[in-house]
Amino acid sequence: RRHSFPMLRLLAVAALCLSCADAFSSSALPALCSSAKPHSSFRSTPSTSSLRMQEAETPSGLATSEGKYDAKRFYVRPDRLADITLAGLGLPLSLGFGAFAEGYGVSLEKDVEGEYAVLKAAGYALKEKSIVADFPRPAQPIELYEFQGCPFCAKVRYAAALLDLDILFKPSPRESKVNRPFVVEKGGKSQFPYMVDPNTGTEMYESADIIRYLYKNYGPGEDKAPELLTGPVMTFGAAFSLIPRAGKGSKKSADALDAPPAKPVTVWGYEASPFSKVVREALNELEVDHVWKSCARGSPKRQVLFDQTGGTMQLPYLEDDNTGTKMFESAEIVDYLRKTYSK
Repeated sequence: RRHSFPMLRLLAVAALCLSCADAFSSSALPALCSSAKPHSSFRSTPSTSSLRMQEAETPSGLATSEGKYDAKRFYVRPDRLADITLAGLGLPLSLGFGAFAEGYGVSLEKDVEGEYAVLKAAGYALKEKSIVADFPRPAQPIELYEFQGCPFCAKVRYAAALLDLDILFKPSPRESKVNRPFVVEKGGKSQFPYMVDPNTGTEMYESADIIRYLYKNYGPGEDKAPELLTGPVMTFGAAFSLIPRAGKGSKKSADALDAPPAKPVTVWGYEASPFSKVVREALNELEVDHVWKSCARGSPKRQVLFDQTGGTMQLPYLEDDNTGTKMFESAEIVDYLRKTYSK
């Protein structure tokens, strides 16, 4: 049956959950315990030496003088541990959507130097595959007006991840000063998601219609659109998966700039990653337009990013042509965005 969930897929989802759990490693959990605050009358102050040690261990996410990046896979900055934990809690409810590209699979091959692999050992490499390279690609990014806390928007993001589509997201949270008013003016109602495809001149509301449209034009065909996504099942699944974050990314921050930056920022990430989610929340709350380079598991763009960064494949990764900034590390990216695009 099409897009059923056999044991292999469920095991893959479980493995992905465990990989996210790896983020809360022995280096992060003691930090959480040491940073836990007792009753205010017994509050202690960390020593200067411990603060310096924490700063020294925190990767900047930026390129070093040697051309490599100061980034640590699965590292969680102690003050962001709760955010990452909550962002990851909804993953099982998404049934793996947003994590894998269409036709996902793995193969064990001879290791080739310079090629990205999810795991390497004893001269062999475990490589992830998909069939998205066979799909038509849009010449220009599809524009999607939506916001992080909307389950209907999440379903379209799941479809975009499956199809490995780069999307120009136009965040439209409550209190939006630019994108939400545009949708009302253009489409006649404040309803989301709202898609604009500059390649065909198509504009539309309704998540199910958008998903079928994407599969028809940029995927294996409209009839292959997952019924779980177009129907009510994943509407509820997406809604429940968003509950742990309590509406983050649904309302524009009071201190966000009134106008978006001159150029959209570019973010390489994937929907299922809690590290990517917290970055998207910040982008939505600041109403910063961004091109999302979808890198779900099996995406060929993982190799592209690996080559572009000199051998680092970690998500999310931000490129901001407005300032020339390029960086890894979700916590540092969020700090950068709030410092750069707030009043």
